[in-house]
Amino acid sequence: MIQLIAFDLDGTLIDSRRDIADSANEMLGTYGASPIPFEAVLGMVGEGAKLLITRVLAAAQVPASVDEALDRFLVIYHRRLVDHTRPYAGVVDTLRALEAAGCKLAVLTNKPRDPAVEILRHFDLMNLFVAVVGGDGDLPRKPDPGNLLVICEQIGIGADNAMVVGDSWVDVETARNAGAGVCFVNWGFGQPPAEGFRAGEWRIDRPDALLEIVAGAASAR
Repeated sequence: MIQLIAFDLDGTLIDSRRDIADSANEMLGTYGASPIPFEAVLGMVGEGAKLLITRVLAAAQVPASVDEALDRFLVIYHRRLVDHTRPYAGVVDTLRALEAAGCKLAVLTNKPRDPAVEILRHFDLMNLFVAVVGGDGDLPRKPDPGNLLVICEQIGIGADNAMVVGDSWVDVETARNAGAGVCFVNWGFGQPPAEGFRAGEWRIDRPDALLEIVAGAASAR
């Protein structure tokens, strides 16, 4: 039975592509560098803000301190958080239906926690989640399973009763490393695992398909 669903944020619950890319390119502009293509920036997202900025600086051939550039990026991004960012169609209704069905919900993102929380609060979603864990905490970022296992422990379940929902191979590997279920969403901007999916792993095209998965898991128990 699926008792906990841990969601990735960017590319899974929210479409934040434009604000991330615009912020990265504005940061480059502070160094006098030209912007890099939108799609190129998106290909660098998913493993934390610091790695994103490391990749962006390398792509633009800017010999700046990563830590300094990251600080600039975070200031810019905080100003742009919800300029264009919105929940994907159907996400909010699905989250509310899952909560009503008795599922515990969490956000497990490699994004720093403060902007993640601010975005969720902006869209009045924070009350739906038992935990919101960012990539800047004490434990390693995804695909390390540590944060997911801590959430499971806090609510008193085993990882085999949890599922990770995300748009990237990072989310898939996090679930596998923890022994949790996998659900990959096709509407995001991450990349699936290069080796493909395993038996029993889900791949969905619309958020409300999660309701069918949860109902099926409960009836199969």
